[in-house]
Amino acid sequence: MRVHVIVPPLLLWILNNAAAQHFAEEQMAAVRQRIKSMFYHAYDSYLNNAFPYDELRPLTCDGQDTWGSFSLTLIDALDTLLVLGNRTEFQRVATLLQESVDFDIDVNASVFETNIRVVGGLLSAHMLSGKAGMELEPNWPCSGPLLRMAEDSARKLLPAFQTPTGMPYGTVNRVSPTETPVTCTAGVGTFILEFATLSRLTGDTVFEEVARKALRSLWKTRSDIGLVGNHIDIVTQKWVAQDAGIGAGVDSYFEYLVKGAIMLQDEELLQMFLEYDRAIQNYTHFDDWYLWVQMHKGTVTMPVFQSLEAFWPGLQSLLGNLDSAVRTFQNYYSVWRQFGGLPEFYSIPQGTTVDKREGYPLRPELIESAMYLFRATGDHTYLQLGLDALESIEKIAKTPCGYASVKDLRDHQLDNRMESFFLAETIKYLYLLFDPTHFLHGHDSDGNVSWEEGGEGGQCVLGAGGYIFNTEAHPLDPAALYCCSRHTQDRRELRDILLDLSQDGRPSKSANRDTETQPTGRSGRMGSKAGEKKRVLLSCPVQPFSARLAILGQVFSDNT
Repeated sequence: MRVHVIVPPLLLWILNNAAAQHFAEEQMAAVRQRIKSMFYHAYDSYLNNAFPYDELRPLTCDGQDTWGSFSLTLIDALDTLLVLGNRTEFQRVATLLQESVDFDIDVNASVFETNIRVVGGLLSAHMLSGKAGMELEPNWPCSGPLLRMAEDSARKLLPAFQTPTGMPYGTVNRVSPTETPVTCTAGVGTFILEFATLSRLTGDTVFEEVARKALRSLWKTRSDIGLVGNHIDIVTQKWVAQDAGIGAGVDSYFEYLVKGAIMLQDEELLQMFLEYDRAIQNYTHFDDWYLWVQMHKGTVTMPVFQSLEAFWPGLQSLLGNLDSAVRTFQNYYSVWRQFGGLPEFYSIPQGTTVDKREGYPLRPELIESAMYLFRATGDHTYLQLGLDALESIEKIAKTPCGYASVKDLRDHQLDNRMESFFLAETIKYLYLLFDPTHFLHGHDSDGNVSWEEGGEGGQCVLGAGGYIFNTEAHPLDPAALYCCSRHTQDRRELRDILLDLSQDGRPSKSANRDTETQPTGRSGRMGSKAGEKKRVLLSCPVQPFSARLAILGQVFSDNT
């Protein structure tokens, strides 16, 4: 079935008009200042009127708990404080969270949301603690109070993975268990970034193991034409909702396959995504839109665009598929210009919102893709689009008490909620779009390469770029993973060598035992079996601090 898509005739004018402006650094600095003002209006409103609740209700100027009663907005916004350069407030809030947050409460918490927002937020803040000027433990980033908080939070989620298939329940409550076996696809496949990071930093392999088991179980459920549905019974492995697409309920599953492959240098995850991508292009891709189809037949079930799909051009850019990414982004942005935001559902043939899906909760995905595409192309068109987004949000969603979700984009009615991702993602991606020399892009304020030392004896180079953003825009530093897992393995090898020498004066084969069996380490994969195809490295492994001298990507050792 071929769907004839209506492309808004205004699109060409929009792009030509946007491309006409070039942003000087002075203009970009002025926009960054506006973005900072937006952040602090929302942040201060939350602190003054909603803390310690999860979220701010901007119309009534009070707070509410939503995802678990963890002061969620404060955790989600912590690394954004540092992104905006506020080290003092970062330090204050990091200390406050250590004193006030309690994960041992009777609450039915979303496993997915707790992972991406709480675990991801704490891990990111831990990895950024050095740049924030926090007092660091001697073995940082392999230890630290925020890392222990992240581990504690994640450990509360582990019972959800105790299922016959290894796929987790959607919710967990250790005090009063009331879980349902039906969960969305993303709720199964969106753990590898945070859980692998925890395992590599702490040395406890259980987190990465359960995340990988869930991914492999989900992989086995794909249809004969290579697609997965939207909701699955994690006990029976039967698909409850068989609509296949790249949007709500599925999106971050594909995102984590790509980003997990990059961060962990893992060919298995990359091959999973590439196989999915072939099916996605064959069955869901029409005229640079992505539709929803029946997962077994490939026939169109919903010719709609969902706002959560706007992450896809950014993901394509990470794989080098720029032409397709740019064309799809243009389609998505034409919808933004039509309404001043992205409605949750948009009917592509009719060019209108879908009934009861007219809202815009200030989602970040289009801005996220703009950031990636600007980084990839240097095209100032994306800066113009970012400025347009900033002005739309200011005009439509600003209230005296923060920023409100838009209930209906047709008449700009507001809803009494400010999601924590507005501070964690939307504002962060906007700011990074207009700050090409930010340290998260691998530079310092003067445009030079930025880095810091860490690990035992300062033997690791950290923070030199290549950060991987989780699906809540919390940046994770791959170098920290290799720093901690490498030193753990080296210590065990040295221990075995010394033990063997003390016993008979000769090293034996046991000196290599940990190298062969340790699931985390230089190989970057867990649970590799003898005879498995060796993976292809997707990024440079971390170098010792004493050997790190990089010029245009070349690494020179001490004896060069």
